[in-house]
Amino acid sequence: MNAQQALADAEVTGTAGGGLVKATVNGQGELLDLSISPAAVDPDDAEETARTIADLVLAAVRDAYRSAEDLQQQQMGPFAAAMQGGGIPGMPGGLNLPGGLDLSGLGLGGPGPHAPEPDDEDDAET
Repeated sequence: MNAQQALADAEVTGTAGGGLVKATVNGQGELLDLSISPAAVDPDDAEETARTIADLVLAAVRDAYRSAEDLQQQQMGPFAAAMQGGGIPGMPGGLNLPGGLDLSGLGLGGPGPHAPEPDDEDDAET
């Protein structure tokens, strides 16, 4: 099994509110499950409950994503070191790629900074 398949098969869970909300993502960061305990709901204050649950969901999902990132670093760490010039033990050198290189188009790394589309530019009115 390769590292990418191992990440796809792995599941990590993030929690918030002492376990009232749990978010499960796979090692590739795909949200697989979200559970909210009935104890998180206050039937006497629906508006406050909605805000609280929204905050807890965000916190749990962020916690799960952090765990997935940690897992990615563990699984892909040796590969990433080789890509940045650290080399693979027993092999000469690395690939000497510049830092900040956007490999997202190849399915590697996260998306790079947003480049404005030509339509996004402010047109001067005449």
